Amino acid sequence: MRWFRRLAALLGFALVLLVALAAFYVQRSLPQTSGSLSLPGLVAPVKVQRDASDVTHILASRPQDAWMAMGYVHAQERGWQLEFNRRVMRGTLSEVLGPATLETDRLMRTLGIREAARAQFEGLPADAQLALKAYSAGINAFFAQGDQALTPEFLLLGIDPSGQARAGNYWDPLDSVGWSIMMALDLGANWGNEFARLSALRVLDTQALWELFPPYPGEQPAASADLATVYRDLGVYRQGAVTTSAAPVAPSGRNLREGFLARIGADLDLWTQGLGDVEGKGSNNWVVAGSRSATGKPLLANDPHLGLSAPAIWYFARLQAPDVEGMPGMDVIGATLPGTPFVVLGRTAEVAWGFTNTGPDVQDLYLEQINPANPRQYRVPGNGGEPAWADFTRRTETIRVKGESDVIHTVRSTRHGPVLSDAQAQHAKVLDTTRFVLSLRWTALDADNRNVVATLKSNRARSVPEMVEALREFHAPMQNVVMADRSGRIQYKAVGKVPLRSPGNDIRGVAPAPGWDARYDWAGWLPYEDTPQDDGARGWIATANQRIHGLDYPHFLTQDWAAPYRQERIEALLEKTPNHGIESFQAIHADQLSKATLRLLPFLQKTTSDHPLAAAALAALRDFDGVMDAERAAPLIYSAWADSFTRRVIGARLGKERFEAMYGKRLFRNAMEGILERDDANWCGTGGCAAASSAALADALDRLQKVHGADVTAWRWGDAHPAISIHRPLSNVKPLAHFFEVRTPTGGDPFTVNVGQYHLDKLDAPYANRHAASLRAIYDLADLDNSRFIYQTGQSGNVFSSRYRDMSETWVGVQYRALTMNPAQWASTLELRP
Repeated sequence: MRWFRRLAALLGFALVLLVALAAFYVQRSLPQTSGSLSLPGLVAPVKVQRDASDVTHILASRPQDAWMAMGYVHAQERGWQLEFNRRVMRGTLSEVLGPATLETDRLMRTLGIREAARAQFEGLPADAQLALKAYSAGINAFFAQGDQALTPEFLLLGIDPSGQARAGNYWDPLDSVGWSIMMALDLGANWGNEFARLSALRVLDTQALWELFPPYPGEQPAASADLATVYRDLGVYRQGAVTTSAAPVAPSGRNLREGFLARIGADLDLWTQGLGDVEGKGSNNWVVAGSRSATGKPLLANDPHLGLSAPAIWYFARLQAPDVEGMPGMDVIGATLPGTPFVVLGRTAEVAWGFTNTGPDVQDLYLEQINPANPRQYRVPGNGGEPAWADFTRRTETIRVKGESDVIHTVRSTRHGPVLSDAQAQHAKVLDTTRFVLSLRWTALDADNRNVVATLKSNRARSVPEMVEALREFHAPMQNVVMADRSGRIQYKAVGKVPLRSPGNDIRGVAPAPGWDARYDWAGWLPYEDTPQDDGARGWIATANQRIHGLDYPHFLTQDWAAPYRQERIEALLEKTPNHGIESFQAIHADQLSKATLRLLPFLQKTTSDHPLAAAALAALRDFDGVMDAERAAPLIYSAWADSFTRRVIGARLGKERFEAMYGKRLFRNAMEGILERDDANWCGTGGCAAASSAALADALDRLQKVHGADVTAWRWGDAHPAISIHRPLSNVKPLAHFFEVRTPTGGDPFTVNVGQYHLDKLDAPYANRHAASLRAIYDLADLDNSRFIYQTGQSGNVFSSRYRDMSETWVGVQYRALTMNPAQWASTLELRP
């Protein structure tokens, strides 16, 4: 017993010591927000104050010091986010995650994000370069000092950035430029649609293609070419079975750590396969003039829809500094992107602005024919009847892989751009890559991309005209900007660079074009003066990724507009209220009526089924009004039926593997609408669409019963549709996901103003809300300190912090926090000293 008591005491002491060490570590990992800290490189002290809304106010005596302090604060609060983003855009994930992330690294190296960033940085004016250098110095100073313990992600993956930071090259200005390019890749990519059309035409004729990918309502297909014949005559397809759905399979690993790395790496490669697909990447913004507001001054709202992540993509801050020695200062507050030193969305003291994605076609895939006599060459336009050839440009990339030998990756480029099919494995499963490859032309990679300059100038704007002029420099991705100033002016302008296509271009970028035919080359650029704009003569302006111009607009922008459901609903709600205020804007943000659901609901309500749960399910749908409320069963039944119908009807026509490669990245909902409304037996089969609908309902009820039980009245849409703010990479490790993710039940669907986009290829939670309002903001131009904001996690990126998820319930409830430049009191004050 004496030895047992001693052992118990020893174990108790060890446990207490372990808890004490853990508590000490947790405390050291939290940022210091009060007192003073040294930040070498500053010219004068900088105040970093946090208000009751947890917005960080950076008050400096010169702009360079403000940008440096912003870098330091981003590193304090979002160190892992910076580390992860840096590795993604540099293509160095495999150094720490092993071979499962090789496809991601290959893609980033092939796109040449780092090379493009270098060329763009060299073309920036001195003040923009200075801003990025100062910001980088702030990040490096934080990691070099090591006063704050690194967050758990660094420890779990064995990453220590301090050595590089002390050398001053952990983060550099090219990383900030590169992150701007990465945002363009996330928001402005449509190469996935082009490739999906190429893949679908393996089994469809051109007419059926436009039934699968219908043009925007009221429009004809953008391409007049018979695409199926073009590709068949060229012989572009790989012979034999076409397999396009193979996702990376995580190897089990020789030990627990390797298996852990393989699982999180495999998830990242699935993310990579979704790049290039634009469906669902939408947002809302609207503004009313003083004639339509209760105060007599404009009101402006914005809710950009992005993939939900933990921590959130945004960090709210204010940057204030006076004009010094010819350098203009700024006083601006709003959403910053960790990785860049500016406010991207927000307001100055005089003007507010908000973005939605315009979505023009600024990416074209080109079929490049390989010279059969010399595979180092590809075909180019010639002057005579004989083909002309040119050498691929080549560069070699060495990718370090954890636990394995380095991988040598050769990047080939053509006159259009990088050979994308060298980096995306699914291309070789469709295309005969011994005869053809796919290259990418993309505006964001151009050396004259000056997004940095535009954002810097926007932070200094004091009126709507100044904002319009500042955004003249914006390049990619094109954005619908609504803006308002205190004088009462409102304005809409589409800002960004859009290619012009020649009249002879009969493909117009909707599918891969023969790269050796010069008529498919871009023919110049749309002048800034000719991009769509609106001065708000109606008293309000609203955009939601719909077609932003009339049928008489003389320029082609894209065919891939979002369906107009959200925009039509916003317009109806704006028209309904004569004089708007904060509360009416809040109600629009919260709206969950799905006009898309109402369009298809009658087909479901008249469906017959002998399934044991069908009577209860149809009873739940009988009085369904299309409001996708989290507490109701009807939205879940409807969504599961639509999913099953799409899988049965479109999946059968395309073939399982081809369909699965496309589905989830797109819903095919507009195709489903056309099929049902035509009662199209070519798609539904000889039994017609009623029989297909009945079978789909039975499938849906079987699946729902397995997950939610047999009591239909107990089913809830919110249970199947939680908003999941995923953590990369730890969401893919089940024991850790619960701690690092932020999950909250939500309503809405992909077509509601309060959007809830789901990805049906995620079999673990197919209806989970993964793409939603990444922030909500309302700006009151009568009193800009009456503005407000919210987003779905919290300001901190440290899972141990109480500020990691403290906004989530407020976000779900469509409530807000104050966004003011003049808070009544400060929650904390930190002084950064030279």
